[in-house]
Amino acid sequence: MEISIEQVAMLIGGKVEGDGAATVNRLEKIEEATEGSIAFLANPKYLPHIYSTQATAVIVKDDFQPEKEINSSLIRVEDPYSAFAKLLEEYQKLTAKVKTGIEQPSFQHESAKYGENTYLGAFSYLGENAKIGNNTKIYPNVYIGDNVEIGDNTTLHPGVKIYANCKVGNHCVIHSGVVIGSDGFGFAPQEDGTYKSIPQTGNVIIEDHVDIGANTTIDCATMGSTIVKSGVKIDNLVQIAHNVEVGKNTAIASQAGLSGSAKIGENCQIGGQAGITGHLKMADRTIIGPQAGVPKSITQEGKVWFGTPIMEHRDFLRVSVILRNLPNLIERVKELEKKL
Repeated sequence: MEISIEQVAMLIGGKVEGDGAATVNRLEKIEEATEGSIAFLANPKYLPHIYSTQATAVIVKDDFQPEKEINSSLIRVEDPYSAFAKLLEEYQKLTAKVKTGIEQPSFQHESAKYGENTYLGAFSYLGENAKIGNNTKIYPNVYIGDNVEIGDNTTLHPGVKIYANCKVGNHCVIHSGVVIGSDGFGFAPQEDGTYKSIPQTGNVIIEDHVDIGANTTIDCATMGSTIVKSGVKIDNLVQIAHNVEVGKNTAIASQAGLSGSAKIGENCQIGGQAGITGHLKMADRTIIGPQAGVPKSITQEGKVWFGTPIMEHRDFLRVSVILRNLPNLIERVKELEKKL
């Protein structure tokens, strides 16, 4: 399918600089783009490629000022990354095959209910009193336990497992291997050195517009609910423990771990491999760097934290400089000791 550069600009709210009548038929990275494609420039690291790219059009920031001649037409927008994301979304809608109907073999309990335009893939399982909304896609080998509720326009990719009594909202995307509602890590140490398992009787509530990456696990609450609020984005291989609450529009990168009963604020960012101690609270708009360890609550909003244990970003940078110079400092101290 071909579309003119002018039509692309109208779709993403941009302004064309160059040949708006030229057509494109695919999306490519700026460093690999060929004629007939459209690319984008958002990261300054890729700036040199705009002068050599073969892309027919490039989406750039509205204040971009080229230093030399560019062969491609430009589409100027306020936010190139978001504009390109919107373009990718529209491209996916046009090219994706829409699946509906029920494939066999699959199992649906007689009390299970599902809405219009639902897709149930082969070997999927719907438990007793399960409720599935309209336009929801359940891909092969998905397990949906008893009393589970899933909203409209949600997609569960192959191999997702949702335990009994959990709830998933509207417009969610849950990728392969995700487990929602497995037991929280609850064991009471006994006098003889063994552990007694504590029953986990709660559930998990996933609100609307939540994306969950492959092989992430979200444990059910001991009592009550583990809650992931609307707009949250979770990467692959994230562990969210029992009774955790994740605030709206928070993003969590791969291999991060949130311990039991941690309360994460809204619009937070948690870097890859970060560890969050249980029972703490994290203020809104907090940013936690990769591999950071968070041992206590964060009460001030909008702060950036790095390191283990965490410290404010500015202090972390100062400490890093000192650590790099530490071998030289030790040698200087030894020399001073000799002179004394």
